[in-house]
Amino acid sequence: MSIPETSTNKNISNHTDINTSIDSNNSIETDVLIVGGGPVGLSLAVELRHQGINCLLIEQTDGIVTDPKVSTVGARSMEFCRRWGIAQQIRNAGWSPEHTLDIAWVTSVGGHEIYRVHFPSYAERSLPDYAPETEQVCPQDWFAPVFQNFLGQYPDGLIKYHSRLDSFEQNFAQTNGGVISQITNLETGTTEVIRSRYLVASDGSRSSIRKACGVDAPTFHPTQTYQSVVFKAPLLAAQMGKNHAMVYYLVNPVIQEPLRAVDGKELYRLILKPQADGQVRDAEEAIRAAISIDTPFTIVSNVPWRLTHRVAEHFRVGNIFFVGDSAHTLSPSGGFGMNTGIGDAVDLGWKLAATIKGWGGDNLLDTYEIERKPIAVRNLEAANANLERTQKRSIPPVITSDTPEGDRIRQEMAVGMERSNVKREFDAPGVHFGYRYESPVIVPDGTAPTDDAFQWLPTSYPGCRAPHAWLEPGKSTLDLFGHGFVLMSFASTPDVEKLAQACQERGVPFTHQQIHNPEIAQLYDRTFVLVRPDGHVAWRGDTLPENPGALIDRVRGC
Repeated sequence: MSIPETSTNKNISNHTDINTSIDSNNSIETDVLIVGGGPVGLSLAVELRHQGINCLLIEQTDGIVTDPKVSTVGARSMEFCRRWGIAQQIRNAGWSPEHTLDIAWVTSVGGHEIYRVHFPSYAERSLPDYAPETEQVCPQDWFAPVFQNFLGQYPDGLIKYHSRLDSFEQNFAQTNGGVISQITNLETGTTEVIRSRYLVASDGSRSSIRKACGVDAPTFHPTQTYQSVVFKAPLLAAQMGKNHAMVYYLVNPVIQEPLRAVDGKELYRLILKPQADGQVRDAEEAIRAAISIDTPFTIVSNVPWRLTHRVAEHFRVGNIFFVGDSAHTLSPSGGFGMNTGIGDAVDLGWKLAATIKGWGGDNLLDTYEIERKPIAVRNLEAANANLERTQKRSIPPVITSDTPEGDRIRQEMAVGMERSNVKREFDAPGVHFGYRYESPVIVPDGTAPTDDAFQWLPTSYPGCRAPHAWLEPGKSTLDLFGHGFVLMSFASTPDVEKLAQACQERGVPFTHQQIHNPEIAQLYDRTFVLVRPDGHVAWRGDTLPENPGALIDRVRGC
């Protein structure tokens, strides 16, 4: 199936003799082909490598990020980076540990401050009780090289740059399916064929692969148009001094969007709504409206973009899967978008690995969509709620004035922000950690915990992320999970031989961890807790099952 730049929806061709015209001297074989080298595609490649799976990632560009779109790696994503052994590299990428993380609502930068949420800098803060990692500011031009260097460039590594996917064919006639893709090297003009068992589309919100598969992505909320102005202001932080912030929310009649420090040094991003007629606003004029103190600046870029709220109708077509923006697009309010995509990568990654290695059941890959699509919708609505909260504010012109009326309005707005708890947009652990999977490979256990992200508490309820606790200095319970199923046991003399034997007979990787810490036992709430490779609980109970084989068959997707 060809995927032209202006692709329309088509049905995948069903070929029974798909290999007849392929030149075997110009083809590559791999288990998984990933198309698109953004943060989610890179994360999937790292997860598959972590699982010992042969994969290849192709990227049209040279991999250099010129527009740092992503700023914050969420705490759950940092737990995955910890799992992959690159968390410290993300922390060392460039953001100063001493830089402020405050969020301030201002009439302008250097003007009246209305309200401020103080967050300790990374140097000042301690770890929360519920996680071994905090979030980390790391724009995409820093984030991508960490992953790219970790994966390496083909043929010694896993990434093929300057490689464009021109067409792909899926063979439904064979039992194991398989996808044959034709790519073009944009530097040399030569073509190659890549044979893979699975194809994963990480090719963005306009995913040509998803469209070519005939899968729509309905809109949940109206599309909005913005523009992104990136500029350098090397003296601004010093001029603001103790009043500097990581994010300024501008509250004036001209601009009601955020201005954010990108690199913690000199680079900033200003988000704008275009003019009423849709024309892009003058960047220099907008920056001067946003910053009321005299500071030199240089404009780097001024790019329009569309904010969409979409979730694909399906996350899978045969042996083709959609992850990240190809499956869902969210408002950036709250910073859930990329982190939702990294969650896709881990969920799909271990299931692909289990299937390729032969211990995953026939239905395991079906649970990728079953588990991840509701989370995409959940996070989309959480992000949109943050967006609407900002857009509903009424901004009278007098708010910028040095008058009693202006002061009164600013104070009333501050009281309203405090009452509405605007902090939760930037401190939402329940969104990042509190999602719960419901699928045939999860065994429910009584009354499920609340779905309210702002009432989240760590729990071992099946489908939830297994709780974090320190086993010893530097070692979290989360560090036990990653390659197979782990039975957490809090009994004094557990008899797990039958369960271990059931796993061995089915080729399922299994380890048993006996924990003697009563505080951790109380946190996990059951005598036995079975945890999946992605760190989510599959089953729990106070006694081991009488038929352990049936349990293992269920959680591995048979």
